[in-house]
Amino acid sequence: MPAGADVVHVDMDAFFASVEVLDHPELVGRPVLVGGTGPRGVVAACTYEARRFGVRSAMPMSLARRACPGAVVLPGRFGRYAEVSERLHRILLDVTPMVERIALDEAFLDVSGAHRLFGDSRTIAHVLRSRVVDELGLPCSVGVGPAKLVAKLASEAAKPTATRDGVVPGPGVVVVEPVGVRPFLDPLPVGALWGVGPVAGRRLAAVGVVTVGDLAALPEATVVRLLGRSVGGSLARLARGEGDRRVVPSRPHKSVGQERTFPVDEVDPARLHLHLVGLVDGAAHHLRSAGLAGRTVTLKVRFAGFTTSTRSHTLDQPVDTASAILAVAADLLESVDVTPGVRLLGVSVSGVAPVTAGGGTGQLAFDMGDSPGGPGAASGGGGPGGAAGSPGPGGWSQISAVVDAVRSRYGRSSLGPAALVGPAPGPGAPGAPDSRAR
Repeated sequence: MPAGADVVHVDMDAFFASVEVLDHPELVGRPVLVGGTGPRGVVAACTYEARRFGVRSAMPMSLARRACPGAVVLPGRFGRYAEVSERLHRILLDVTPMVERIALDEAFLDVSGAHRLFGDSRTIAHVLRSRVVDELGLPCSVGVGPAKLVAKLASEAAKPTATRDGVVPGPGVVVVEPVGVRPFLDPLPVGALWGVGPVAGRRLAAVGVVTVGDLAALPEATVVRLLGRSVGGSLARLARGEGDRRVVPSRPHKSVGQERTFPVDEVDPARLHLHLVGLVDGAAHHLRSAGLAGRTVTLKVRFAGFTTSTRSHTLDQPVDTASAILAVAADLLESVDVTPGVRLLGVSVSGVAPVTAGGGTGQLAFDMGDSPGGPGAASGGGGPGGAAGSPGPGGWSQISAVVDAVRSRYGRSSLGPAALVGPAPGPGAPGAPDSRAR
């Protein structure tokens, strides 16, 4: 457990939007929104130029476009963001194995064991930020503190600020030493603490608690009476800067998958199959990027009435290619009555484990029991998107390796399933899904 300010929080600035600007330099300095463009779309990320107009992540896209009518709106490319995220985390792991991945764009590090090689925590923070900028071409903010919450809030203090007059650069790195924790925390709004939601905020405001310092000044017994033993005790400790210091290295993924919410409820089985092709392709790519393969394929279908159905099948051997996953997922989809209208479609692969060097992955034994003609018939011949003719055992693994190599050099969108090539078939056209790794 670190004794000083040895917890580092690295947080990418406007990550999805920054990647889009990196890939499209003509957008530098312009307001950019990334997210869904349909009537149900929300903002996944936005540049600071867009934040000047009050746009925020999770805002309905329709409201964001009204607030910032000159914004460039782009669909998300989650495969591309995952590729950049892997490069980011390799940089972090160069400093210490004690890396706790929080999301694609942020992580905690315990650098207490890295001082001999890299210097003190402040030096490490500046080195990390410089490497991210130099090697990825992307901005990030870094916070350092004696506890995870303090480091997280320090990274927020290091970020740029969007004002009506323009974007004000942040310091980039903020370090909070143990003796400076209370002076740093006390002026912050109490909502900055983990666990203070709307209900807790109203209860605290009713007794005059507005800042973290106000909360820290209350006896812990009073906070417990207001909010309950578990929440109250935790918040009282956080307000005093006594939060959990321990950085837990990231656990292996339990599942990898993708899902997509449609702007218009989908009822056409053929169009749903096309969406499934894209989702499976993305999930398989993420599996291989992480060096994983899995045995259980799960299909998730959410209907117009918000009821959700999930169906799974477990294979005898682990798989990591789109053709193998699609063979199972397509059969699962055929067994679902989609006439009520599908609001969301998702596919995931669980039971994952690292692929052994030189061992490859199994792609056979897909007997689902009650599917006429087997999964090959359901998926149109074994190939991604229903291409006729299978390359045979091991063939799809070799093809997938070539696809990954091309995408690594030219980008995630440079190569994809042939079934998705052509004009967009309307409002529910296959697009950028939401990528999930658990």
